[in-house]
Amino acid sequence: MNIDAAALSLLGDRKENQDRVATVGNGETLLLVVVDGMGGHSQGANAAQATEEVLRSLFVAAKKPMVDPQGFLTMALSYAHDEVVGLGEGLPLDHRPRATCATCLIQDNSAYWAHVGDSRIYQLRDGAVVERTRDHSHVELLLREGVIEQDQMADHPMRNLVECCLGGDSPLPDVAVTARRQLRSGDAVILCTDGLWSGVTDEHIATLATDTGVKMANVLEELGNSAVRANAPHSDNTSACGVRWIGSA
Repeated sequence: MNIDAAALSLLGDRKENQDRVATVGNGETLLLVVVDGMGGHSQGANAAQATEEVLRSLFVAAKKPMVDPQGFLTMALSYAHDEVVGLGEGLPLDHRPRATCATCLIQDNSAYWAHVGDSRIYQLRDGAVVERTRDHSHVELLLREGVIEQDQMADHPMRNLVECCLGGDSPLPDVAVTARRQLRSGDAVILCTDGLWSGVTDEHIATLATDTGVKMANVLEELGNSAVRANAPHSDNTSACGVRWIGSA
């Protein structure tokens, strides 16, 4: 693969960074991971760390290229969920660790992704959003039902209510897995926590990420710092990883 990949995680105005990001590959298959430990629950950082480690270890052990990318992502998030549930054994339900997660496999000029919660994935092309995940959140539901408009989401009183996540209850959460998404030269895929997307517009993300004159590391730095400034003095941990598809090697 001929790609430009990078990752970023900023503390923001918090005392602890409960986000985790990872990009790991072998030259023909790339795994991207963004995890947001839910700060309102105990051990959010541990939940994020456990999720990242499970996905990374399963990817390293898997035969590549992946024969069934969607199956791998579903399995990996299931294992991660079980691991996070285990961290909360013996704790009251409201205090069990939880996390949201977005993860993506890149191979054979294609992207396959899955997510749980409100960590997002964007596919971007020519300065526009081709596709983005739909948050497992109450405000996203209200938007889809036509109750609120896009510009009302950021200030809605229930904007932080996530309806699906890893950890907490034992049953597997609703994991959203995409079909194969073809990548063209110049396309970018960005994974990010809500700390980033809540502080920048989709248009800003798309325009910057598809500018082939800007390295992906610089793209993420600009977006991350912009989000932290926009959300100050209460900015969340702000994390992202991304890849620009240049072509097959």
